[in-house]
Amino acid sequence: MAPGLTFRRFLPCAALLAALLPLAAYAQAPESPRNAPPEHSLDKPLEQPPSPPAKLPRVVGDPAKGLDFLFGALKAAPDEASAKHVEARIWALWSQTSSDTTALLMSRAKVAIEAKQFDVAVKLLDAVVKLRPDYLEGWNRRATIFYLQNEYARSLGDIEQVLAREPRHFGALAGLGMIMQELGDDKRALDAFRKALAINPHLDKVPDLVKTLTEKVEGRDI
Repeated sequence: MAPGLTFRRFLPCAALLAALLPLAAYAQAPESPRNAPPEHSLDKPLEQPPSPPAKLPRVVGDPAKGLDFLFGALKAAPDEASAKHVEARIWALWSQTSSDTTALLMSRAKVAIEAKQFDVAVKLLDAVVKLRPDYLEGWNRRATIFYLQNEYARSLGDIEQVLAREPRHFGALAGLGMIMQELGDDKRALDAFRKALAINPHLDKVPDLVKTLTEKVEGRDI
């Protein structure tokens, strides 16, 4: 399952967690049936948080050094096609695992999600985060399912886990913005979307959300 914040530098993890922890407490929206995602408002440009492309490129080398380089390349990308190529490599590094068991569980979870068997997918991802709690995409994928099921408190909990490990995770930040928007907290939604866009300026449809929310937030006393 992607964020006033300033964007001259990223928030330290401790500060980021402090900002996130109160969110789950009030995200008690009514839960929808576990096997069917709710119908979200048609006027929202995003239907679900950004996710990895269907086919990921093969990546090698040190993931930490590779990510640092790729995030720089993402900001400097001259066009949409170049940005999407870099973005796919970032998703590939986030999805990479040395555990055959984790890879198998993630593969089966993907199949379950595509079949809309969300209960099955959640159980598989429960096993992933228990087996490899430092594996980002286990938390992130489960956060997306919880979002689709309208289980915002649980989604926020998983987003917190992702951002504690990788504050640059633009997918999780965009997901955070979407939840805050659903909950009617336009200021926090705008903060989250702006932070996601500062990391990845080429996120689909997020600039439109930032524009709309900026007009709403700046047009009233907050």
